[in-house]
Amino acid sequence: MGEELEKRLEALLGTLERMRLDEYVEHISNRKRLIWDNLLYGMVRGFGFTLGFAVLAALCAVVLKNMVVENIPVIGGFLAEVINAIEARM
Repeated sequence: MGEELEKRLEALLGTLERMRLDEYVEHISNRKRLIWDNLLYGMVRGFGFTLGFAVLAALCAVVLKNMVVENIPVIGGFLAEVINAIEARM
């Protein structure tokens, strides 16, 4: 019984070492570092969302402008008004 328990404990210890649980607990317990890491992550994520939206909006504007140039019969007038409104705001 003693040897089996010892083998199980060593296996458990090896698993915990591979999980690096001690580093995780150390990271979680350091409040200043945790706040700083989350603040930095939030700023980078917000910048990524902003940059992605700007690229997507620019692509949509180019596509809409090309559609108006192509003069699609049904929605050409509406898109022209939208583009004029956007250009007036800029």
